[in-house]
Amino acid sequence: MPSDCQSENFDPSTATNGIPPSRKPAKMKSNRAITYLSSPCAVSMADHWFAIATVDHFWVRRRFEVLRRLAGSLIPDAGEMAEIGCGHGLLQRQIEEAYEREVTGFDLNEFALKQSLSRLSNVCCYDIHQQDPSLRERFDLLFLFDVLEHMADEDRFLRALIFHLAPAGKLVVNVPAGSWARSAYDEAAGHVRRYSIRSLQEAAARNNLRIAKWTYWGLPLLPSLLFRKLWLLGKRDQDKVISVGFSPRTKALNRLLSWVSECESIPQRFLGTSIMAVLEVRGV
Repeated sequence: MPSDCQSENFDPSTATNGIPPSRKPAKMKSNRAITYLSSPCAVSMADHWFAIATVDHFWVRRRFEVLRRLAGSLIPDAGEMAEIGCGHGLLQRQIEEAYEREVTGFDLNEFALKQSLSRLSNVCCYDIHQQDPSLRERFDLLFLFDVLEHMADEDRFLRALIFHLAPAGKLVVNVPAGSWARSAYDEAAGHVRRYSIRSLQEAAARNNLRIAKWTYWGLPLLPSLLFRKLWLLGKRDQDKVISVGFSPRTKALNRLLSWVSECESIPQRFLGTSIMAVLEVRGV
């Protein structure tokens, strides 16, 4: 996941599989090695989360289904696509399998990148604040899934992200919803904030972005979120908090929660545990 750390002094031409900044290649090709455009950096994310989050996890599956309903039509006809904060490649893998499309993944967490589940797409160690010239206005569709809430300076981060977005490009964002739901899990996971649609709109507006469409999702999971908050009161061990707060524990419970999570229509504007939105640059 990208962070607020700086990598301006890193020379990509000296790194393994570095893409020279002096030219803009026609298309990034994946050889399943990590492409280093920036040096790795510590990020605001618990590594233990990657051991729990799989493509079969009920929450990961539901998030992708919400994407397909809200913005899936953007994927087949998009030019180049990328995910900022790709982690260990969950979304990349899902898009590869559902749409047979490649999604370049950017992150600074080398631990996560080395475990990438992606089979087709390139994975890059890259700090978007570096603003590599070869990536300027490169991508027609960007994904920012559960990353923005980790950024201490969300405005600086969004400005750097827009550098990589093609004119008339789209940005699909997912963030946790409801400041009332903030708990020990958010602290352990490195969340700086949770969002309302108003606070997300305000962040977008400050950075010359507008929300074209959006939805809350996770409404049927609200009771479990409240239960998690109460259950984790007073707990401090990061790995245990992440495990208790995110792991479904058994396959049977995972199937049950998957079924429960589907009991809502999308889009919906009432309430949810997350917000997904499609953003675009104003005036384009």
